[in-house]
Amino acid sequence: MPYLNRVNICNIQVDKYSFDQVIDLIIDHAVAKNDPKYVVTPNAQHIVTLQRDTRFREIYRRAFLAVPDGVPLLWAAKLFQTPLSGRVNGTDLFEQLCKISAEKGLKVFMLGGRPRAADKALQVLQRRHPNLKIVGTYCPPYGFESDSTELQQINSAIVAAAPDILFVGLGAPKQEYWISENYLKLGVPISIGIGVSFELVAGMVERAPKFMQQTGLEWLFRLFAEPRRLWKRYLLGNAIFILLVLKQKLNGFSSFGKTS
Repeated sequence: MPYLNRVNICNIQVDKYSFDQVIDLIIDHAVAKNDPKYVVTPNAQHIVTLQRDTRFREIYRRAFLAVPDGVPLLWAAKLFQTPLSGRVNGTDLFEQLCKISAEKGLKVFMLGGRPRAADKALQVLQRRHPNLKIVGTYCPPYGFESDSTELQQINSAIVAAAPDILFVGLGAPKQEYWISENYLKLGVPISIGIGVSFELVAGMVERAPKFMQQTGLEWLFRLFAEPRRLWKRYLLGNAIFILLVLKQKLNGFSSFGKTS
């Protein structure tokens, strides 16, 4: 596949690959069982967090792929006259990778989510794709990241299962922190942070209608569903993202960058 430049959105490099190209890159890497790498899925919330979180920013810099999960990133790139090739939504990515994994005989492991979310998602996915090899699911307890014994048990379970793709649903930036600290030890070809995708696939959290997903209003649907938990993230976070984009546009920063 030809080299594609990345788009600079508020000093974060985002890949221009289409959804299908991202699927191909990940599957090819997993099938070849190449050295461990990880994928990040930037959205407006990530962009805002990345401005002040140097650890998160370094994790992004070392990612195999940084794919645009949020429609607002597509709008920003278009405003900068360097359009992206389309949205690469994390939940859609999760579902399609499971579909192709079933066809290719790849093994997957699901870590995180709310209690029983990964197990329920497993049941849904195996009904759709009977050949899918889900070699493990695990929902770690609250605060597990500070428990060395728990961390070792998680790593041991994943290493023993030897998946080709590891899906991590711990929320950002916790899932990216954990992946960055562990992906080399685990030896899994591809690790991906996918937020609440287990809950969405399992039906524990309702997903926005298609028209809201396509028009960038999925955040509004989720805000109405969980206002107390999400109001700060979406109302304040989206306002800050808009200001960051306007600042980049008005200051004339270069919005096109090479992959490092």
